[in-house]
Amino acid sequence: MTKRNKIIYWIATLWLALGMTSTGIVQLIPLKEEAEMIQHLGYPLYLLTLLGVWKLLGVIAILIPKFGLLKEWAYAGFFFAMSGAVVSHLAMKEDASTLFGPILLIVLTIVSWYFRPESRKCSSN
Repeated sequence: MTKRNKIIYWIATLWLALGMTSTGIVQLIPLKEEAEMIQHLGYPLYLLTLLGVWKLLGVIAILIPKFGLLKEWAYAGFFFAMSGAVVSHLAMKEDASTLFGPILLIVLTIVSWYFRPESRKCSSN
């Protein structure tokens, strides 16, 4: 892995981890705004807890060394959660500004996954 690719990987991964950690914590804290938003999108309140827990566990999975298969699941989970957020906001015909966060996290997920070093990939053995 080149030094350039390693730098790209770590910048994307740390920003992804920061974004998922911060949104995961916000979803675990019972804030009125989060509850109103999730209900406006048509989802039950308990989904906030599930998303918050999954995001925090996913961050741990992508940051710890080894466990390539677990990392693949975490990246997939991040992609599905954020693409689901984009589709949910689009379905409710919300302002385009609501898409910025989820789209940024999708991009960071893809960049982090693409540039991950061999030691963090799922082995084919």
